[in-house]
Amino acid sequence: MSPSSDPAPPFLRVTDLTKTFLLGNQTIEVLKGINLEVRQGELLAMLGASGAGKSTLLHILGTLDRPTRGTVFYESRDIFRLSEQELAQFRNQRIGFVFQFHHLLPEFTALENTYLPSLMQKRPKAQCIEEASALLSEVGLGHRLHHKPGELSGGEQQRVAVARALIHNPDLVLADEPTGNLDTHTGETLFALLRKLNEQRRTAFVIVTHNERLSRQADRSIHMVDGRIVNGRGK
Repeated sequence: MSPSSDPAPPFLRVTDLTKTFLLGNQTIEVLKGINLEVRQGELLAMLGASGAGKSTLLHILGTLDRPTRGTVFYESRDIFRLSEQELAQFRNQRIGFVFQFHHLLPEFTALENTYLPSLMQKRPKAQCIEEASALLSEVGLGHRLHHKPGELSGGEQQRVAVARALIHNPDLVLADEPTGNLDTHTGETLFALLRKLNEQRRTAFVIVTHNERLSRQADRSIHMVDGRIVNGRGK
């Protein structure tokens, strides 16, 4: 399911990426020379056992953490040469996140949870509300705008999280086990939604999943073992 027979050049490129942590007197190498490219509009699935380094890699791709060595280029820009303030601005404008646990604010409605990130960027509130309402309708929650997370099912809560990730129209959405906390049917429905949004919006998605069957719906998949990418599927 390649997005194009003549794919665009990669807008995200990772070169010789390593990440180590100190545990007492011991150095733990979590990522061991990762090389990876992601193209605009691509849906990439990332598979591997727990502890393989998938979440660590996702956090670095999302600029939530810095690599020990190696480079991450966004459109030929070495992103970790930016200051922390510049990096935060880049992250808030260009990258969306969906996690296994939705991390919605329980005291706010679906609509408020969705538009709060754009409101924090000091955009006009009326515009934020209008865009959030449209997004929630797009993910099938137009009738649940004013419900709080506790009044929504697990699948509905994750749909709100997806809408929140898309509110600032990012180039890339990083999803860490977004179906992992859902039953089989709800998880399949959510993955199908992510695929649909990817195709319609041409937003790139990198999705960590343990589900081999769901990963086959992606344009491409990679497998991580012990901090390395060992094989992949697709273009």
